[in-house]
Amino acid sequence: MESPSDEPLLDKAFLALADPARRQIIARLSRGPATVNELAEPFEISKQAISKHIQVLEQAQLVTRSRDAQRRPVHLNPARLEALTAWIGQYRLVREEQFRSLDAVLNAQAAAKGGPQAKDSS
Repeated sequence: MESPSDEPLLDKAFLALADPARRQIIARLSRGPATVNELAEPFEISKQAISKHIQVLEQAQLVTRSRDAQRRPVHLNPARLEALTAWIGQYRLVREEQFRSLDAVLNAQAAAKGGPQAKDSS
């Protein structure tokens, strides 16, 4: 699912999301595009600092900017977030299969001993 050429972009995306302010910006953009001024409103940091956060998110391809007359709204890049979700999902599926296997072993042991877990298969 992941090619070696995807690794640097994947690293950039996770590093970008490691910062709480950038995660809040992503959360805000999930409701729709916003300008830097709009994104800066809930923060007690400068607009320049918000712009730097946006640049990090742009480099990770998590957001894009467009031009609308005098405005330069920032947009969420849902395709990139879906790619991150898919990358995480592949590992989640592996772990879920391991837990199902462990459940089967534990249920088999409980059944051999006549324990209560043998009856509860959920």
